[in-house]
Amino acid sequence: MKINAANPIVEENNTMTQQFRTWVNEASKWFPIIGEGSPEGVVEAPQFSLYIDKNGIAGAVQYRKMLTDIAGDRKQGWIAV
Repeated sequence: MKINAANPIVEENNTMTQQFRTWVNEASKWFPIIGEGSPEGVVEAPQFSLYIDKNGIAGAVQYRKMLTDIAGDRKQGWIAV
């Protein structure tokens, strides 16, 4: 999604425009989530999200959300990479 530089990103009431809000939501999917411990069963995220365990040990520092959910639970489906 692209933002048109000619359009404002803030409404007159100082809230984000819908176009900018949509862009921010899409862009934020590509930022890593940083936390402590495994995200499995704890962190809800869209498929292909990246999670970094800041206290992780070798082999368990990065996780990728490979499954959309397991049995309807969006906190499941993380795999250590």
